[in-house]
Amino acid sequence: MTQPTHQPVHDPDAQPKGQPTGPVPPGASDERSLGEIVGDVTNDLTTLIKQEMDLAKVEMKEEFAKAGKGAGLLGGAGLAGYFTLLFLTLTLMFLLDNWMPLEVAALIATAVWAIVAGVLALTGRKALKESNPQLPKTQQTLKEDAQWARAQKS
Repeated sequence: MTQPTHQPVHDPDAQPKGQPTGPVPPGASDERSLGEIVGDVTNDLTTLIKQEMDLAKVEMKEEFAKAGKGAGLLGGAGLAGYFTLLFLTLTLMFLLDNWMPLEVAALIATAVWAIVAGVLALTGRKALKESNPQLPKTQQTLKEDAQWARAQKS
């Protein structure tokens, strides 16, 4: 019976002994080959791009939530506007048909729906104005990344 030979497992992320694991300070010698340096920079840029995409996704979710709330409120304002017209029509119909206190009740209902429509419309408009689709955090980190990349280049 033969004994299995034990092969060492190769870890592609493992650094050879004696090699720097982080940025090399100015004035220090870097013993890595040009290919290794380019590979490291490529890996760093890939990681950076993934992180930027994740940040953009998070910011977009936040902004879409704000815009969705404003759109929902405007939808509510539209429904309230519909009821305003419905009750106004009923009020005018009852007013013309018979001169009884029922019309006063219908007019009060119409006024209430008009107030609701106005409040919802103003609140929805304000919520839409507050949403910021420009992604300020992502823009700032992209500027920082560009500065970092220029520093790596020189």
